[in-house]
Amino acid sequence: MPLKQHPKVHFHFTPTRASWLNQVETWFSILQGQSLSGASFTAIHQLQQHIDGFIAAYNETAKPFAWTKKRA
Repeated sequence: MPLKQHPKVHFHFTPTRASWLNQVETWFSILQGQSLSGASFTAIHQLQQHIDGFIAAYNETAKPFAWTKKRA
């Protein structure tokens, strides 16, 4: 189906080397750095439980991301 048939769909492209604009990238970085780095799992359900546990603990003190950029 051509995109013209879906007028409510809009694509937004993130510039190369600007992943900081995408908040999900920030979240995955936190997950990897604080939870998955060095972890080892022998089954998918172990990984799922680990991630679910991290998310539950993280959400207890979570705050909105503050977007900042250092001056050049």
